[in-house]
Amino acid sequence: MISQHSYFQQCLPAIQQLHNINFTKEQLLQKDFLIGQEHELSMYYSPHNDYINPDAHIVIAGITPGWFQMKTAFKQCISSLAHHQVEQVLYETKKTASFSGTMRVNLIDMLDQCGIAKAMGINSAAELFASQRDLLHTTSVLKYPVFYKGKNYTGHQPPIERSALLSRYAFEVFPQELNEIKNPCLIVPLGKAVENVLRKLSGEPSLSRHTYLFGFPHPSGANGHRKRIFEEHLGEFTEIVEDWAAKRKS
Repeated sequence: MISQHSYFQQCLPAIQQLHNINFTKEQLLQKDFLIGQEHELSMYYSPHNDYINPDAHIVIAGITPGWFQMKTAFKQCISSLAHHQVEQVLYETKKTASFSGTMRVNLIDMLDQCGIAKAMGINSAAELFASQRDLLHTTSVLKYPVFYKGKNYTGHQPPIERSALLSRYAFEVFPQELNEIKNPCLIVPLGKAVENVLRKLSGEPSLSRHTYLFGFPHPSGANGHRKRIFEEHLGEFTEIVEDWAAKRKS
């Protein structure tokens, strides 16, 4: 299902011009893909958060796609455009680019330790990114890649609430996307900035039906505290997952 906030059709002519390129920042961080600017923040289009899975049972939310995900998404999108209709293009792009690289490896390991595979009746959380993709929806609080002074925005500088551009995506666009999902989900916020947004949103009647795995550290290899924080909270995470699994069965 294509997001109602998709810029895909608007950006398609520029995307189609990207054949035989090296996918550098100069080629992708350009005016045709610029969605908004505010002081030292800039938001650019990327095609991998435009597909929504309304049948998901698990939602994994990051803060914003980084440069590596953006580059991966454009490569996959151009490759898929030669063979598929728009909805399939966006699905394939999301499947390839979401939390791609070592981050996905770390994330799968953490989800498995929390008992998510057992709760879903699958062998490993790796299947959520492959044969059981229909159970998963991946997304970002800020739907499109945001850069601060040209570097990946981390959610802290500036805080989301202090930016009109970021606040609109976090507190209007993002909850509308979550409301497209039919099932009461297990929502996994990656990192503190995502958790802060979801703590505010989880009180809304339409979003209170979900179960939230608050406290889950960001799986990035650059997060030096990841393992310690995860191990300290693992018992708590396992309990939350078990309670959610029991609710699904009842």
